[in-house]
Amino acid sequence: MRLDGVLFFPVTPFGPDGTVAGEVLAEHVARGVAAGAGGVFTACGTGEFNALDLDDYTEAVTASVAATAGRVPVFAGAGGTLPAARAVARAAAANGADGLLLMPPYLVTAPAGGLVRYVLEVSEAGGLPVIIYQRGTARFSPAAVAELAQAPNVIGFKDGLGDFDLLQRIILTVRQATDRPFTFFNGLPTAELTVPAYRGLGVRLYSSAAFAFAPEVALAFHRAVTGGDEELTRRLLTGFFMPLVELRDLVPGYAVSLVKAGVRLRGLEVGGVRPPLLDPSPEHVARLEKIITAGLEIAVS
Repeated sequence: MRLDGVLFFPVTPFGPDGTVAGEVLAEHVARGVAAGAGGVFTACGTGEFNALDLDDYTEAVTASVAATAGRVPVFAGAGGTLPAARAVARAAAANGADGLLLMPPYLVTAPAGGLVRYVLEVSEAGGLPVIIYQRGTARFSPAAVAELAQAPNVIGFKDGLGDFDLLQRIILTVRQATDRPFTFFNGLPTAELTVPAYRGLGVRLYSSAAFAFAPEVALAFHRAVTGGDEELTRRLLTGFFMPLVELRDLVPGYAVSLVKAGVRLRGLEVGGVRPPLLDPSPEHVARLEKIITAGLEIAVS
């Protein structure tokens, strides 16, 4: 169940009646796997985990597992209240997911010991390998991550804070505490912009929201950064990822709704986002289309 390459976070399509469009999601996932995704992370942040009920979630996991057909691992999102997180963990396991991406607990800011209990209880409920997501209300101490790294089902740590001092201390503490395999991920929104910095800490894997709508650009960037092509890396960062981040930052929630708009622009009708998110304005969709065009031109040049 090795994760490698570009990690794909599909959107969750909704049909005209507002329900999850499982066949469209299967097509979305199948296209991403065929394009070269190294792993599928379904019903996570980009997949609007926060807006899915248990039936929606089960449909998303089932469709994603079927579409990958065992070619790459499928991780499903979990998080929120402890009872809800345990319920989706069990649903993910029952419907064929290979692991969980465990997002923050609902609302509360918890001490490190409480976060450890939360991770362990969700892990035990599903019995699946778990990647911890440090973001928002889930801020872990180095000692807490080192403790969790020794739990049989906890296999990785995804950082969405960008606190490099803290992350370096976490990495060093974990490596000192255990020699079992444990993987670190860059989980910042539009992670490509910070990939060079994370690689300086030895963190190679990263989430690629852009892969969902511009896999050609995401793969070109991955080849450039791993192959040491600094010129192409810089051109893609300057001509595609930086303008995308600038557009993303104009409206809260655009880290998700712009991705969904991008998928629609590339020809797959995945519907809009659910509240509390909003779809991008026509003006911003037009800007996004220009950014995609520019990125594709750089990627194939």
